[in-house]
Amino acid sequence: MSAQPFPATRLADVLGAVADASAAAAPVAQPSPARIVWRRFRAHRLGYWSLWLLGLLFAVSLCGEVLSNDRPLLVRYEGQWFAPVLHTYPETTFGGVLDTPADFHDPFVQAQLARPGNFVLRAPNPWYYDTMKYQTALPHPSPPSAENWLGTDIIGRDVLARLLYAVRVSLLFGLALTASGVLLGVALGALQGYFGGRVDLVTQRLIEIWGSLPELYLLIIFASFFEPSLLLLFVLLSLFGWIGLSDYVRAEFLRNRQLEYVKAARAMGLSSGQIIWRHILPNSLTPVITFLPFRVSAAIMALTSLDFLGLGVQPPTPSLGDLFAQAKTYLYAWWISVPTFAVLVAALLLLTFIGQALREALDTRADAPGAQAGAVEDAA
Repeated sequence: MSAQPFPATRLADVLGAVADASAAAAPVAQPSPARIVWRRFRAHRLGYWSLWLLGLLFAVSLCGEVLSNDRPLLVRYEGQWFAPVLHTYPETTFGGVLDTPADFHDPFVQAQLARPGNFVLRAPNPWYYDTMKYQTALPHPSPPSAENWLGTDIIGRDVLARLLYAVRVSLLFGLALTASGVLLGVALGALQGYFGGRVDLVTQRLIEIWGSLPELYLLIIFASFFEPSLLLLFVLLSLFGWIGLSDYVRAEFLRNRQLEYVKAARAMGLSSGQIIWRHILPNSLTPVITFLPFRVSAAIMALTSLDFLGLGVQPPTPSLGDLFAQAKTYLYAWWISVPTFAVLVAALLLLTFIGQALREALDTRADAPGAQAGAVEDAA
C-alpha cells in the first residue's frame, strides 16, 4: 500500500501555527517606568508645550549678554578685532584720551567706530540692565521708542533689558531654592519615615516648632543687620522651604517600609542606607517630582514680593519686584507694569500647567483597566 503525500497547503498551515505559537510565547519587551511617565506627559499637550515654552524663556534669559548689552559683540577698529562683550577696553583703544572703560553710547566713540574701514556688531537691544540713558529730551520714565523698545524706568534704564535679566534672576533663584528644599526635605523625610518611632516623633516635634517661627519677621530682622542680597535671601528661604516636602516624603516612607520588597532587602542583609537609596527612595519620588514646578513658582513669587517690599535684592540688580515697585509709584508708566505683569503671569501659568501634567503622568491609575473603561464610558 503506497503512502499518501502530505499536502503542501497542510504543511504551510502547520508551520504557520508553529510560528504564531512561538511568537506568542516570546517575551514582549516592556517599556521602562520612566518611558511610560514620559509618554503620559507628552500626551498632555498643554503641559508638554508649556515645558518647551518655559525652557525657551529660560534659554533666552541665559543669552542676555548676547541679546541685550551696551557693549558691542564684535568690533573691528583700524585693522584689529576686539570683543568688548568679553573684555573691557579703555577709551584710548578707540582713539580717546581717557583710560576709563569705553562708553559705546558716547557720541565720540560712536563716531570713531563709524569711520570707514571699521565694523561694529551690536546686540539686538544695545542696552545693559544698569545702563542709564543720558542723551534724551524726555523725562524718565520715558515711553517706548525706537531706541528703547519698552521705554525706560525712573532713572533712565532700559525696561526690556531689566526685564530680560530679571527673568533670569527669578528662574535661577527659583531653581536653586527648589533644589535646596528637595535635598533637605527628602533627607529629613526619609529619616523620619524609615526609622519611625522616637526618631520620627522627636524630629516631627522639632519641625513643627521650626515651622511656627515667623519667616517674614526673621527676614526683616536679618535685613536690618545685613545688607539684603540674593545669597541672604537664599539662605533664609532655604531654612523654611523644605518643610512641606518633608511631610510628603515621610508619608511615602512610612507606607513603603512595610512592603514585601523592603522586608526582603532586610533579610538579604542590606544596610539601611542601601535600602533607603536603592529601594524605597525611587518608589517615593512621585510627590517630589509633582512638587517641583509648584515650588519653583512659589520661590519666584517670594522673591518678587520681597523685592517689592524692599527686603530683597538691592539696585542695580534687576528684579520683577523692583519693576512692580516703580510701576506702583508711576501709575501712568504702563510700559513698566504691563510687560512685567505679563511675563510673571506667563511664567507662573507655564509652571502650573507643567505641574498638572506631571501629576497626571505619575498617576498609576491612568493605565488601570478600570480607569480606561471608565474613561471610555465617560466619553460615550
